[in-house]
Amino acid sequence: MAKKKQVGRRVEGWKAKSWFKVYTPDNLGKAYIGDTIANDVETVRGRIMQSTLGEITNDYAKQHIKMSFKIADVTGDAAYTEFVGHEVTRDYLRSLVKRRSSRVDCHVQIITKDNKKVRLTISCYTFARANIAQEHALRNAITASLATQAQAWDLTTLVNGITSGEISRDLFKVVKTLYPTRRVEIIKSKVEPVAAPVSTK
Repeated sequence: MAKKKQVGRRVEGWKAKSWFKVYTPDNLGKAYIGDTIANDVETVRGRIMQSTLGEITNDYAKQHIKMSFKIADVTGDAAYTEFVGHEVTRDYLRSLVKRRSSRVDCHVQIITKDNKKVRLTISCYTFARANIAQEHALRNAITASLATQAQAWDLTTLVNGITSGEISRDLFKVVKTLYPTRRVEIIKSKVEPVAAPVSTK
C-alpha cells in the first residue's frame, strides 16, 4: 500500500523560510532588484542576483546591459549587494556588427587601487576591415590606456565609468587616431578574488 504524502511538513517548511528584499550598491542608488527566500540568513550571503541596467536606472535605452551582484550583507529583511560583473546581450552585439568592417576584441585584466581584480572585455568596431597589424595596434592602445587609468580607480569609479559609458568614450578617443573607428564598447566585466599575500615567516 502506497504511503500518503506528508503535505503538512512541506507547508511547515515553507512557512519557516523568510523573504529578503535585495538592493544594489550605494553608487547605483540602492535600487530594489528583487526578492530571495531562505530559512537562514547565512545562506543568503553570497547569492548572485541579476538585473538590467535599464531596470536599475529607469533608462530603458540600457536594457541590453545585464548587471550581476553578490549579496554581501543582510540587515533585517534587506539584503545589500556588491557589484561582481556585467555583460552586454548578444542581440545588442549582433546589431553593432556591420559588413566589410572589423570587430576587434581586447581582454584586459586590471587591479584597482582598492585591490579589486577585474577582467574586462572591450570590443572595438571599425568602419572598414582592419588587417592584423592594425588590430594589434588597437589592442595595444586599449591595454596601455586602461593600465594607466586603472591606477586611479577604485571599484566604484570603475563601475560608474562602465555604466555611464565614460570609459568607452575615453577609449574611443584613443583608438580613433590609429584607425577609423565607429564605436568602442566594454561588453563584459568580471570581478575576481585577489589572492591574500603569503606570509614568509
